[in-house]
Amino acid sequence: MSIHRTGPPGSADAPPVSETLALEHDVVIESAVRRRMILVAMCVALVAIMASVSGLNVAQQAFAEDLGSTQSQLLWIINGYTVALAALLLPVGAIGDRWGRKPILMVGLVAFAVTNLASAFATEPGTLIALRVLAGVAAAMVMPVTLSVITTSFPREEQAKAIGIWAGFAGAGGIIGLFVSAAIIDNATWPWVFALPIALAAVSFTLAAASVPHSVEHSEAGFDITGSLLSVVAVGGLVLAIHEGPEQGWTAPITVVALFAGLAAAIAFVAVELRSDHPLLDVRVFALRGLAAGSVNLFVVFAVMISLFLVFVQYLQAILGYSALRAASGLLPMAIMIMPLSTVAPAIAERFGFRRTLVTGMLAIATGLVVFAVLADAEGGYLTVLPGTLILGAGVGLAMSPSTAAITSSLPEEKQGVASSLNDTVREMGGAVGIALIGSVLNASYRTNVEPATAGLPPEAVEPITEGIGGALAVAAQMGPDGAAVTDAAQQAFVDAMTPALVLAAGVCAAAALFTVLRGPSTAAEAEPRLHAEDDT
Repeated sequence: MSIHRTGPPGSADAPPVSETLALEHDVVIESAVRRRMILVAMCVALVAIMASVSGLNVAQQAFAEDLGSTQSQLLWIINGYTVALAALLLPVGAIGDRWGRKPILMVGLVAFAVTNLASAFATEPGTLIALRVLAGVAAAMVMPVTLSVITTSFPREEQAKAIGIWAGFAGAGGIIGLFVSAAIIDNATWPWVFALPIALAAVSFTLAAASVPHSVEHSEAGFDITGSLLSVVAVGGLVLAIHEGPEQGWTAPITVVALFAGLAAAIAFVAVELRSDHPLLDVRVFALRGLAAGSVNLFVVFAVMISLFLVFVQYLQAILGYSALRAASGLLPMAIMIMPLSTVAPAIAERFGFRRTLVTGMLAIATGLVVFAVLADAEGGYLTVLPGTLILGAGVGLAMSPSTAAITSSLPEEKQGVASSLNDTVREMGGAVGIALIGSVLNASYRTNVEPATAGLPPEAVEPITEGIGGALAVAAQMGPDGAAVTDAAQQAFVDAMTPALVLAAGVCAAAALFTVLRGPSTAAEAEPRLHAEDDT
């Protein structure tokens, strides 16, 4: 239909009122459809980033067999991606704000797909490690933009729900990637593990090209180069130290140097940002109660969730004897709880209060961990740990999206790339700390528990048995009938070691809940100052 009458209402050239209303209705529908496409594109991109790291965990044995990777190289295949991603989030988010979020997103998706494709053809560990680092760089171009595009594209009344959906995929994306990759490893060769991230990146690119608007910060201020470089060294150094400490030792040169560099750069970053007229991140925003509570709780949520993946998958495979695919399937009930609750959690926080919602979520996570620790048994089945898994998933769903909304709403719209990067950095740091802390407690307790069973065994058998449950089962399989006793002892040692690790995690969640009670804002309006300020205007 072609309309040429454009005169003011009431004039002879004006279109009928019914026709004007129909046009306005069509515009509203078109805008709503476009926003849904934006949300789908950003969530698909986010799952691609999450799946690219979680999926490779199930392929480590295949890397060792086909590429001849050492244990150290296997760790770097995983850690190279996460360190590069975490280190670059803040500066790349700021670049997106300054130069345009859509161009950064599109370039990042292409680079991400290309590096993953090249990874599938790697023939030796060094090449794969280098490609994984480059994939982490590309992921840093995509990850913060997914959230900042959502926060700048959706109106206030729809923003909380959209953030909740995004947060649900942020929590469940790792589980989805783990499940699909386990299915691939069980039925195909390891290069096909990279097919899922490539396909998801292609889908997101297509949808984003058609729907994502070009948004950019209009500012004449100079770019904070010093702050950006310091943030890279600070976050990268700390994440590297946290990854290497449990494996290489906390006194190993690489750990000490990375930790010192990270701490020194973090201190310098704070000092520089406080003196800068146009800082990369105004560190004074941490005085905002909503941002502080959101950051603390999001950090703890991902510390617990990522470390639980490690504990739970080991339990299902080493204790219950599950295959990789069946073990990954055991995590799906958690994802089923996380995704719908993350969507409605912002509305719950709006109705019943930010503080109550967040505290309830964190206490539910703590309860789930305790139930898991109490019911888990070396001779029990999956149903013994399912209740704890469901409770924990419900807690994550309640706590995650209000925390994310509190962080992103604390910075103005033109700084949403930085806000999104801060949110992602908190999550990445939390996951790294969780694996290092809870994993170290689990391993130390396991070694203490299993040592009596190694008495009288040759040294070449003792070392792999005490290193971990996987090594113990491998040794036991080679011992014939005598291996049954080693298997039983190692499995019981692992289950017993789970208790202090999970109780520690529950204690950390309880501490975060207490912090929120004491320092967290009561209402969503207090927690999300920017969003509710927009309502007032």
